[in-house]
Amino acid sequence: MSNLKTWLLVIAVGLVAYVAGAKAGRARYREISHAAKELWDDPSLRKARNQARKAIDSAAKKASKKLGA
Repeated sequence: MSNLKTWLLVIAVGLVAYVAGAKAGRARYREISHAAKELWDDPSLRKARNQARKAIDSAAKKASKKLGA
């Protein structure tokens, strides 16, 4: 009987810890997600993404011509 009580206590503590951690984790996830969205929408980063995309497209066209595809 004592062994059963011990396991029930371990399970109860585990559930409480899981719920508390999930709430804290969700809040932190929202913070990180918001910061990432702000960074992604930053005008200077948008310009850099466009420049990188153009460079990649250019390099892909050159490679395609060299390979004869």
